[in-house]
Amino acid sequence: MKARVSQVERLRDIMAKLRAPDGCPWDREQTHETLAPYLIEECCELLEAIDRGDVPHMQEELGDVLLQVVFHAQMAEEGGAFDLEAVARGIADKLVRRHPHVFGEDRLKTSGEVLHQWEQIKRAEKGVPAHVPEPFVKPSPGTLPALMRAVDVYKQLAKKRRLPTAAEVHDEVAVARLAEGLDEAAAGRRLFELAAACRKAGIDPEAALRRHVARVCDRARDEHDPARGR
Repeated sequence: MKARVSQVERLRDIMAKLRAPDGCPWDREQTHETLAPYLIEECCELLEAIDRGDVPHMQEELGDVLLQVVFHAQMAEEGGAFDLEAVARGIADKLVRRHPHVFGEDRLKTSGEVLHQWEQIKRAEKGVPAHVPEPFVKPSPGTLPALMRAVDVYKQLAKKRRLPTAAEVHDEVAVARLAEGLDEAAAGRRLFELAAACRKAGIDPEAALRRHVARVCDRARDEHDPARGR
């Protein structure tokens, strides 16, 4: 009696058939590069379903995201690089390795302790010696939207209490004033109005914020290490 095939295995078999010589011409033409925009699109559609609280639609969109993972893994398998099994094994091993407080003898009580341990394990995996200090501002993926990068940088610097003091790049008093009574609806409206104003002024808001965040990082590093700015 044939063992029941899991739906993930079925999906992998379907993808392999689509990519086979007698499969679908469109699927056979794709590369990692040509598929990249679809991955972004599917992730955005999933985020939209999450924002709406549309759980049934979330299932569909998660399937579309999973398809992108299976598609890329199939192409990698065809090139002899890795397969879906290796992808799953890699992330499963990472989760176990980075959660010794769950799968080992360590015991942690707070999410802060968990995040600190995660970063320490991550540095060890990358071969970074314990005595080497962490980057003053951790880099983000180059394709990360500027607004997400801005929030991440602010969070890092605020946590270290190293926000730059130069008024041209940061004014914490102004930030605190803007935050007073701010809710999601008001924040969305202000951001939309600012984006619209940039459009009228001929300014690319994404580029403007990306470059400003870079200035904030540079100023923060210079203040942290005066010798760097000389």
